[in-house]
Amino acid sequence: MSDHMVRKQIYLPRRHNLTLKRLAKQRGVSEAEVIRQALEREAQVFVSPVQGSKQALNNIIAYARLLRRRPESLKGEPYVFNREQLYEERQNRWSKSRRG
Repeated sequence: MSDHMVRKQIYLPRRHNLTLKRLAKQRGVSEAEVIRQALEREAQVFVSPVQGSKQALNNIIAYARLLRRRPESLKGEPYVFNREQLYEERQNRWSKSRRG
């Protein structure tokens, strides 16, 4: 590890904070060291996105084509996005809640 440290401020859910405190106490290290160790482990298991990406993309496309042929996906009309209609519906809901 380099001698140069960079300060980071993070937000954790309460359960992660409690876990971090427990792990630091069990290991006899700082909470920051627990986080550094976790990052090191994560970096070791990370697989480069370039490696095997073509095959992964082909698998995704094949799966999407399979889903498209399923009978339940052939029912009904496709959803058409209409921004003005959505704004009008939102305005009507807001107006009703203000009157009620």
